[in-house]
Amino acid sequence: MKFLHAADIHLDSPLTGLRARADLPPGITHHCTRRAFAAMIDLALAEDVAFVVIAGDLYDGDWKDFSTGLFFAEQMRRLNRPCYLLRGNHDARSIITSKLRLPANVREFSSRTCETFTLPDLRVALHGHSFPNRAVPEDLSAGYPAATPGHLNIGVLHTSAEDPGEHEPYAPCSPAALALKGYGYWALGHIHKRRELSTRPWIVFPGNLQGRHPNETGAKGCTLVTVEDTEIVNVTHRAVDVLRWAALDIDATGADEPALMARLADHVASAAEAAKGRPILARLTLIGRTDMHDSLRSQTERLAAECRNAAIAADADLWVHSVRLLTQPLARATTGKLDELHAAYAQSLDDPALVAKLLEELAALRQKLPGPARNDVVLPRNDADLRTLAVEAWALAADALVDPEQA
Repeated sequence: MKFLHAADIHLDSPLTGLRARADLPPGITHHCTRRAFAAMIDLALAEDVAFVVIAGDLYDGDWKDFSTGLFFAEQMRRLNRPCYLLRGNHDARSIITSKLRLPANVREFSSRTCETFTLPDLRVALHGHSFPNRAVPEDLSAGYPAATPGHLNIGVLHTSAEDPGEHEPYAPCSPAALALKGYGYWALGHIHKRRELSTRPWIVFPGNLQGRHPNETGAKGCTLVTVEDTEIVNVTHRAVDVLRWAALDIDATGADEPALMARLADHVASAAEAAKGRPILARLTLIGRTDMHDSLRSQTERLAAECRNAAIAADADLWVHSVRLLTQPLARATTGKLDELHAAYAQSLDDPALVAKLLEELAALRQKLPGPARNDVVLPRNDADLRTLAVEAWALAADALVDPEQA
């Protein structure tokens, strides 16, 4: 017996952080979340799964029109086997006001209390508690029942778990507490990057079904679980995304122009191979010390075009949506005080209290942005992100200090 675990589908939500490009075919970005969801249903049918679990955020918010609900109903009728649906923070009971009668094969977990669905023939018991409201600060898993004896128990939960702050904290819980319930599998949702918090028992975030902005890179999809005699024997990630976001991070250190173009081509070829035929939207970032530092600033469009040129040569569909230049010159004419300033700047990032305060202020700033803009504006959410931004900030500041006309 097999079942499919998905979450964070955000049906009909738009792609964000994507600048208009004249060379980008219009069909590539059209209805990506719908096409990914249909691909997931194709996978469920091909693998002949017994049922599907959706662990929250099927929708991105209230429907703009009924076509969103009608599309889901159409896909459920095509699935023609049970689907167990949990509501998360984006499609909580209080948020989705538009309603359509659910297809007969869809079972929705209660938002008032934890509800259990039992499949006697398969000896499976599914336990879940939908979000009644967008903000759920309490640990919902505490109210989940003890495991049903003689069954594979599956806990379905939308939660931030113990996320360090990359996602908003909803229904937080600890993997250790989940394990104490005695369930064989926890089907989680909310975190958009695939994570396996535990394998005994299995505690899995499948990630979202389709990347929707430049920070959601890599393969996106769902989790296929194989069960024998109520025991889980295999858990695999299956990509169903129809458009892949990629980060091309290229070190320009020691490269002349031909060598840099060769490095661009190598990274494009690697991204194309990983995407397995899917179209790719890439963010190009150049780092390292190079004597081309100054000339590169006027060549961002050419760099994007060279990536596209390399993609054409590799028979791949890749377009660069943005270019970041984080390079530094090989040597600066002005040293001394500037070096002292850089040393003090770099040392400040080793102060945990200062880093925590900066991240707190940036998090507060992010919350003030309108919803769609939060994905367009890249603000650090952890120490590693802050250090990356610091490199970029220092490069700009140092250039301005050496050459005031660049300020």
